[in-house]
Amino acid sequence: MSGFKEPNFSDRQKAAQQARQNILEKFRSRPGPDDPAVQARAAERAAIAAAREQARLAREAAKAEQKRLEEEAAAAEAARIAREKEEEAARHAALEAEQKAKRDARYAARKERGKKKK
Repeated sequence: MSGFKEPNFSDRQKAAQQARQNILEKFRSRPGPDDPAVQARAAERAAIAAAREQARLAREAAKAEQKRLEEEAAAAEAARIAREKEEEAARHAALEAEQKAKRDARYAARKERGKKKK
């Protein structure tokens, strides 16, 4: 078994140069913007972005529709409450009128009894 051979300066320089060459080759071997594979990936990304935009618009439309329905329900509830208050006020006014009529009738009857006694 041989021992560890420590790299000298020239070995380190060669290794660094080789690493730079490998990086340069890797960069040069990359496909250009006119390559069909690159264009296909770009088209795929654009399609995904368009689909996301469509989904976002659909969500916004659904939220707007939900908000509109909630507002309609709130308006209907407010109208129902107002109608109930009006009906309650009408019942209260009718009750007061009925009580006044009974009170007036009692008063008139009392007056009649007083006139008969004299």
